[in-house]
Amino acid sequence: MPDGTDLPPASDGPPDEVSPFGAPDSPDEVGRERLRDALFRPSRGQIVVGVLLAVLGFAAITQVRTNTTDNTYAGYREQDLVDVLSGLSDASQRAQGQINQLEATRARLEQSQQAQDAAIEAAQKQAEELSILAGWVPVTGPGIRLTVTEGPRPVDVNTVLDTIEELRSAGAEAMQVNGKVRLVAQSSISPATGGLMIDGTLVSSPYVFDAIGDPHTLRGALELVDGPIAQFRNDAGADVSVDELDSLDMTAVRQPTTPQYAQAE
Repeated sequence: MPDGTDLPPASDGPPDEVSPFGAPDSPDEVGRERLRDALFRPSRGQIVVGVLLAVLGFAAITQVRTNTTDNTYAGYREQDLVDVLSGLSDASQRAQGQINQLEATRARLEQSQQAQDAAIEAAQKQAEELSILAGWVPVTGPGIRLTVTEGPRPVDVNTVLDTIEELRSAGAEAMQVNGKVRLVAQSSISPATGGLMIDGTLVSSPYVFDAIGDPHTLRGALELVDGPIAQFRNDAGADVSVDELDSLDMTAVRQPTTPQYAQAE
């Protein structure tokens, strides 16, 4: 029979965990210890759950990527896809053909415009040349100045006509006399009291003939043996001089005339 010392009552629960140092752990420390054990020493069930979660995540990502792609032709059969590609090829060829036609049309229009511009330029140049030959516009250029001063006898009209013809044959583009009369193919010359009557205008000695063209060529035409200069000196005893000029202003012009047509009776 034990003595009268009372024993502590027995506990129904498990005994408190005892730390290595003999003191029981707190609930927080026990939870952290269990978490470390789950992370570094997972059980088989935890490994299975992790694998399942990884598979589910991969499937979700794949589904999102699939939904972002173009599924226009996803349900097409192989023959359907071949037909679609053939149609696209035909459309591309038709578009290329239209582009080629448009480019060819543009090239023809550009060539036509260039030809038209060239024709207009040629017509303008021809109109300018004809205006100069007709004496309708002033003109400036290199040329010669022939000065004839009468001697004891008046100059002969035939010698004047020969002079004009020689200068024209040598390439004279324009001619004038005494700065007052423009000489053209239709000019008329006749003797008159006090000088010469040229196209209705009286000009007197000294006679100054201006001609635009190559100075050396024009001068050579006048200095031919028995040419105009020799005729003026021999026939009229005139004093003759020729000057080559780099620039000669021809200001005398003729007014264009309107052709007169005879009326039928």
